[in-house]
Formats: sequence, structure tokens, C-alpha cells
Amino acid sequence: MAQPDTKKIFFENLSGAGKAIAVLTSGGDAQGMNAAVRAVVRMGIYVGAKVYLIHEGYQGMVDGGENIKEATWEGVSSMLQVGGTVIGSARCKDFRSHEGRLKAAHNLVRHGITNLCVIGGDGSLTGANLFREEWSGLLAELVEQGLIEADAVQKYSALHIVGMVGSIDNDFCGTDMTIGTDSALHRIIEVVDAIMTTAQSHQRTFVLEVMGRHCGYLALVSALACGADWVFFPEMPPEDGWEDNMCQKLSENRADKKRLNIIIVAEGAIDCRNKAITPDYIKDLVVGRLGLDTRVTILGHVQRGGTPSAFDRILASRMGVEAVVALLEASADTPACVVSLVGNEAVRLPLMECVQITQEVQKAMDEKKFDEAVRLRGRSFEHNLSTYRLLASRKADSELPNSSFNVAVLNVGAPAAGMNAAVRSAVRVGITEGHKMFAVNDGFEGFHKGQIKEISWGDVGGWTGQGGSLLGTKRTLPGKHLDKIAEQMRIHNINALLVIGGFEAYMGLLELSSARDKYSEFCVPMVMIPATVSNNIPGSDLSIGSDTALNAITDTCDRIKQSASGTKRRVFIIETMGGYCGYLATVGGLAAGADAVYIFEEPFDIRDLQTNVEHLTHKMKTSIQRGLVLRNENCNENFTTDFIYQLYSEEGRGVFDCRKNILGHMQQGGAPSPFDRNFGTKVAAKAVQWITRMLKESYKGGIVFANSEESVCLLGMRRRAMVFQPLAQLQGETDFVHRIPKDQWWLKLRPVMKILAKYKIDYDVSESGQLEHVTQVRPKESDFSACI
Repeated sequence: MAQPDTKKIFFENLSGAGKAIAVLTSGGDAQGMNAAVRAVVRMGIYVGAKVYLIHEGYQGMVDGGENIKEATWEGVSSMLQVGGTVIGSARCKDFRSHEGRLKAAHNLVRHGITNLCVIGGDGSLTGANLFREEWSGLLAELVEQGLIEADAVQKYSALHIVGMVGSIDNDFCGTDMTIGTDSALHRIIEVVDAIMTTAQSHQRTFVLEVMGRHCGYLALVSALACGADWVFFPEMPPEDGWEDNMCQKLSENRADKKRLNIIIVAEGAIDCRNKAITPDYIKDLVVGRLGLDTRVTILGHVQRGGTPSAFDRILASRMGVEAVVALLEASADTPACVVSLVGNEAVRLPLMECVQITQEVQKAMDEKKFDEAVRLRGRSFEHNLSTYRLLASRKADSELPNSSFNVAVLNVGAPAAGMNAAVRSAVRVGITEGHKMFAVNDGFEGFHKGQIKEISWGDVGGWTGQGGSLLGTKRTLPGKHLDKIAEQMRIHNINALLVIGGFEAYMGLLELSSARDKYSEFCVPMVMIPATVSNNIPGSDLSIGSDTALNAITDTCDRIKQSASGTKRRVFIIETMGGYCGYLATVGGLAAGADAVYIFEEPFDIRDLQTNVEHLTHKMKTSIQRGLVLRNENCNENFTTDFIYQLYSEEGRGVFDCRKNILGHMQQGGAPSPFDRNFGTKVAAKAVQWITRMLKESYKGGIVFANSEESVCLLGMRRRAMVFQPLAQLQGETDFVHRIPKDQWWLKLRPVMKILAKYKIDYDVSESGQLEHVTQVRPKESDFSACI
């Protein structure tokens, strides 16, 4: 059911035959670098190029010898789930000298390498660009010294460079997310969640130092994701008197019966006088002024370590494939570029434009132009900061605008991790906007039963990190109870609805809006935020909860693969959730390195199953003697998980044995991932601001009356932007029978997954990123980082 594309350009036109590609990792390591290396190697081999691994970064390129080795398909197996970089990274003084770069050029020419993929930070990428600019001069010198033949200058005349940004700090301008950032946030949030339990027990205050000497992204987003009381980072130095303000807020929180405080500090945090703000200074301040039991935790290199998150694996795999396409398409005139992510799209940007803006950020900070530095960081950073400021402190009642509007919030459908973060954000932003906020328990079922009560700022404290739905959620649709729901809206004078949920939420709002002619109570602004692990809501590329589910799938697959590595010759069949939507199976398969993934959207028959069995039989003859097959729960009514398990067992008899695993509701449970917490927080804040705007526009003659199509919307992520879309317009995009959108963006990731599993298929490059300029990359509404 993938949509046919009349303008498809297949990879045959971009052969790598006769070309050599080298990949290296440089600078600080970041989780996900190995996934990027694996993708470059496998995509390179797939197109017929020779691919080389350069060990120990630029130092290995300068030293040559055993540091430059040809890569094999099997050689990059088992790298996907490993943190750091298995090919090594080193700071290299030699490469900064002309002599060092001359040696590096000689070593590349020896191997016939003229395509270089560099994974690192801005320093590493700047070095690569200088190397490219000097290339023809370096070759001329090598000819003069008699180290290479004269015809080699013509043969290897141009060096093509593509960069991928690997940095846990997310400090590179032009990309929404760098490889490693999401995994570092996972490490921070794991620690914060653990610390919260002990802090609660002893009523302690904890001061946590996170990395970010020059960029506060980790501090800012982790503060948003855990609901920290205070945060310090370089781009937002506090004004004079911040000590009094912070202590006042901490004491107010304790007066509200909050048993703990969390303060997050970036290692590069400064005050407005450029004086460093250290964790110990904050601790002494809190102990001295408030007498609170206060502890300091410095996370350090824990943030760089551990296994990469699902997000980073997918990001790195997509970028690695895109990098090879970019290298094959490059001509002698193509500038060095970085492949990066804006919204949900892969783009190519001129490397030096990105580096220049990144350097301008530091210049603006040195000149104390902090607002300019935040603007240069890009819209992702700006929106995180504006959302944090909205939620950071509770205004006194006298300072709040008096809106006299009542807004109800409810969860509908199955629980999804991140729902509670969205509810917290909605309630607090609503109160800040002057509204009275009401919580509806148990979805539409609770609504018609009158389970509605006012909810305060303090009621949602500590909700960000809680999984499931604390409001309670049910799949019940409102259709049979419209009269009672209208009555409850009249009793509580509800002027607007915010519904957070899955396909039932979508259907429910359609039912309410279609009943507006009969019930005037439904003529109010209504907005839906997609929250479902299945990610099957039309109008949005992503849903709250799907990232947490992907991480649950990926973690389980990692453990299963590890068990198979001991027993050898074993294939695991794993069933994922998703209803008829194959998102979890496909994207989980890409993140876990699956050999095959069966989904409803891509029909398959017994011949396809046989092909997959033969593929695995051949794989068992190599050094990778294990297999991983994912199956979406409703992919085919006849080819069930049991059927596929029995077929594989029979056909693989004597070659491999099989095991099956149904993941079930573990995909819905657990603490929300940093991405889902952040996504939920920002989307809900934006939704409530839309409600405020709509209420002002539709308030006439003392009543709210909104019955236009535009007053019932879904807030979703579309490619690069967050968009409010009328539900009426989304009906044409919906397959109501199978509860999925008719067109799903992630289907274009399936060829990537198949190529990386060594299937020979057509690869459509018509949607590959085109070279853009940084200033054109961010549309007005583009709201944040998202990968997948």
C-alpha cells in the first residue's frame, strides 16, 4: 500500500563501481557513531564501492598502515547496539600541520580513496574542509617528492567530503539533532529518575551537573524533561539577584509540600558578569540560606557512555545512507556538505555555512549578546527555551490574566508514555494564560459520568516522568453519550477541549464536531494531540509514546540478539504492537538490525517468506549466525506469528532453529523517554496557546461560539513543521477500516532497512536531501527536533 511515485530515480544511476569511500570518527565520541559507520559501510558495499575504515580518526589517516583497512559486510555486524566508536577516535595535532595533511593525502591516494565521510564535531569537519581545499596542492607536492605518479593527480583530482555531526552537546547549527544527543539525554534522565526516589525519601535538594561547556542544550532539555526547579546554562545567564529568586522559589515549593528539589547546571554555566556558576556554589547557597539537605551529583562521562537510543540508531542509519548517496552524487564543484536533520527530513547543508554560524554563536556569547546566541542556535533551541520559561515559575494570582474561560483536558484511547507530561504542560500553561483548567478522568466514559474536577498547578507536580495515564484513559467513544457529555459541558461551563490520545481520540472529536448542529455545547474550540504507541494518526508524522515503545522494542531485541550470539544458528521471530500500522515493526527493525519485517502496508505472500528463509540460510554460512525477524501483530490474518515460526522452523531445519517472542503490553509501559517527555511538553504548550487564541476570536456577546472547521484541529508534526489541521480535512487521508493514514512517511525507511540487511532491491533516491542553505532550512512554524 505504499504510494507509487511517478518521479522515482533508482540507485542504478549512482553506481559506486571503481570508487573508494573511507569513513572515520573524530573528536569526542558519541553514542550512535557505530550505527553511522555501519550504514556507510553497508550502503557503500551495496552500491559496489570499496569502503575503508580509518581507525583512530585523523591520527590513523596521518599514520596510515594498519589504521586504514578495507571494511567487510560482516565486519560491521554487532556494532549497532554498541556505544562509543569501535574504530576509535583521537585528537590529532599532526593533522593540523601541513606535513601531517600531506602524509594523510599520500595514505588516501595509496588506497585510491577520494570520498571521505567524517563523523565528528565542528572542529573535525572544519579540518576535513581545509583538507579538501588543499587537496590538489597536496597531490602536486606528492608528485614533486616522487611519492606518487603524475597521472595520479588527474585520476584522484577531487576529494569529496560529507560530514555527519556526532556530538552529545547538540551544538552544531543547521541540524535539529546531532548523533548522540538523545542517548546522552537518556543517561541524564535515568540518573534524575533514580535520584528523585532517594531525594523524595529524605526531602533533599539535588544539584546535578551535566555536560555542555559551550552549549546548554542538554541542561535545558533535561530540565524540561524532568520538571527541574531551576536550570543554569551558558546561553541564559541569570541576572543579578538570581540567588534570592532561586531560594525563594525553592522555599515556596517546599511550602507547597514538595519533598524534593532538582537543580540542573551545565558545566559552562555563567552569570551575567561572566562568573562561573558551579554546583558547589549552589549547594553552599541553598544550605546557607535555606538549611535544606543538599547533595551534588556530577554526571561526567556517564553521559557519553552506554548503548545508543533507538532515536540515535535510526538517525545515524538514515544519515549514513544519505552520506553515501551525497558522495556518489558529488561533482568536483560540489562543496563539502553535512547531512543533517531538520524536523523529520534529511537535508544536506554546506559544511562551512554551518560551521560559520556555529562559530557566530560563540562570538555572540563572548560579546554577551545572549538573545542573539539563542536565535543562532536555531528554532529547536528557541522553542525549548520559550517552553521552559512558560513552565518555569508559577505567577501570583494577581499577575495572571483574567480570562474567565474553562478548559477541559482528557486522555482517550490506550495509555502512551508521555501523556502525563503533556497534561502537566497543558494545565500549567493554561493557568499561566489565565484559564481555569479541568481534568476529566477516564476519557469520554468519565466525561459522561461527570468525573470532572478543577486541577491546580500543584496537582500535576512530578507528572513528567510518570508512565501511563494518571488521569485514566478509556477507548469508549462519545457517540452513545452525546447528550450527557453536552450536559456535563454545560454544568461545568467548559469553553474548550484538549484531547490527548490515539485513534479513538480522533474518532471521538469527529463525532463531537458532527453533533454540533444538535448540541451547541460542542461549538467550542477543540484540539487533539496524537498520543499512541502505534503512531497511526493521520496528520502527524509522530505521536507521543511511540519513541518510548521503540526503545522498549530495541532494548528487548538487543538482549535477544545477545542470547543468540551464544547459542549460534538461531532465528528469533518477534511480534510487535501497532494494530494495522507497521511503524513500530519497521522503525524498530531498523534500530535493532532486523533481517526481515512483515507489515500490513506492504503485502507479502508465501514466496516472500521463502525468500527470507533462504536469505537467513545463506547468512548462517557467514560469521553472523543469528537472525531477527519482526512481525506487526495484524500484518496478515493467515500468516500469523505461529505460522511464520513453524514455517521458519521447518524450512530452516538442520541449518537454524527458531524461537518466538510476543512483546505485548511492555511496549506501552515504562517511564517515558526524554523525547516523549519533551515532545509532549512542547506540543501541549503550543496547543493551549492555540486554544487561548481561538477563545479570544470566538468570544462574542458573553459566550464562546466556534463551529467552523478550523475550530476542531489536530496538532501534528508534518515533515519540518508543527501544523494545526482541521479534522474535517484529515478524513480524506484516513483509512478508517484499518485505522491508519493512507500515506505514511516512514514507508520510505523500509528500503534502507532492507539494504542494511543485505537484500538487493531498488532504492529510490528521489527524496534524498538536496543541498540547501542554512538560512532557508527552518520554516516559520518548525518547532523542534524529531527524527523519525
